[in-house]
Amino acid sequence: MKKLIAVLSALLMLVSAAAAEDGPLSGGWTPSADPAVTEELQALFDKGLEGLVGVGYTPVAYLGSQVVAGTNHAFLCQATVVYPGAQPYYTIVYLYEDLQGNVTILNIAELDVGALCTYGAEE
Repeated sequence: MKKLIAVLSALLMLVSAAAAEDGPLSGGWTPSADPAVTEELQALFDKGLEGLVGVGYTPVAYLGSQVVAGTNHAFLCQATVVYPGAQPYYTIVYLYEDLQGNVTILNIAELDVGALCTYGAEE
């Protein structure tokens, strides 16, 4: 789990480091300095997923934000389909918070943890 968070954080930092070389990139993603899901972030997350049924999402880490006409947010989540014995899996939930404070889901991307690991792939 910690390795997954480290890999995702590293990817976001690479993107923002590349953008920083030429100055701030409008619309670029800014990695979170602290991945902790604060009460404020949890409230934003809950507002965005209000009414969503079938899968339960638990935010594990706050990955970062992107300023647009409002703000996009990225959360690493543990997801579980709501039925007995369902196996959890990991996703990145992207939310959009508009300038009036409304929050909607942009995308929910399932992570293929095996595809992220390249150890032994060169053999």
